[in-house]
Amino acid sequence: MAATPGSEPAKKKEIYTYEAPWEIYGMSWSMRPDHRFRLAIGSFIEEYSNKVQILQLNESTGQFTDTATFDHPYPTTKVMWIPDKVGDRTDLLATTGDYLRLWEVQPNGQVVMRKLLNNNKNSEFCAPLTAFDWNETDPSIVGTSSIDTTCTIWNVETGQAKTQLIAHDKEVYDIAFACGTEVFASVGADGSVRLFDLRSLEHSTIIYESQPPPEALPLLRLAWNKQDTNYLATFVMDSPSVVILDVRVPSVPVAELLGHENCINAISWAPHSHCHICTAGDDAQALIWDLQALPRAVEDPILAYKAGAEVNQLQWSSAQPDWVAIGFENTMQVLRV
Repeated sequence: MAATPGSEPAKKKEIYTYEAPWEIYGMSWSMRPDHRFRLAIGSFIEEYSNKVQILQLNESTGQFTDTATFDHPYPTTKVMWIPDKVGDRTDLLATTGDYLRLWEVQPNGQVVMRKLLNNNKNSEFCAPLTAFDWNETDPSIVGTSSIDTTCTIWNVETGQAKTQLIAHDKEVYDIAFACGTEVFASVGADGSVRLFDLRSLEHSTIIYESQPPPEALPLLRLAWNKQDTNYLATFVMDSPSVVILDVRVPSVPVAELLGHENCINAISWAPHSHCHICTAGDDAQALIWDLQALPRAVEDPILAYKAGAEVNQLQWSSAQPDWVAIGFENTMQVLRV
């Protein structure tokens, strides 16, 4: 909006909102510099037929445009753009649900499925995938986690599984790479955070347990601080607190973030700062915390945003680190932080 003579310049917009035709679950920011404010979102419809939408913000009108919608079997448990910060790779989007799929967004905007990756060749049944992570150092590597207790590391260029390992005693709910290509961690229903190194897969290291077995409580999500990979964050199912772990001091949390009034659903470290993390949950809040004072206790968040309903999804943009996206019910909001 142009400023009228003598008036203050139009204030930069702080929030952009998009209403989807269905409840939103999967969500991801594009990292490509030639696609500012481009996101992909996945539907959560409790039936076979689901959708993925690609949204592009028109910065002059402040409106998101649906540039492509395509069918997806079952809800996406995760959606993620290729970690291409230069913009010189094929424009790919990955999704998990029953399988890991790679989709290409073509220059004309059409979306074509390029690969369906399935390592379960011996059975007509598939074990649903709960999550995946795309390696930022080497984008040919994707790691998936499954309810069948395994994690699989894929070479997505060849479509071959590099390795599949039994990672936990129960379902695996999330997987995340550290910096580099070798080390990753996972969490699951057995209540443990486990550390793996692809150079020596004979053993893993349990760096945290929610409670000693058999009382262990499931850990739902895992986020690795990419600016300081000593730090990980996780949370227990139905818990209002986020646990911050230091891999140098296993088994004891270095901090617990206690600002939510209801269960946590999503966590995301700041992509540009080693000491900030955003948390969101069923109390309809998205909170940003400054962990600079660690190991001293972190009492309160530095920023709080109240959404219109329970926040199910949260993603912090690595290409535009001033912006966080949240999903609640059928609404996506992009917030300036």
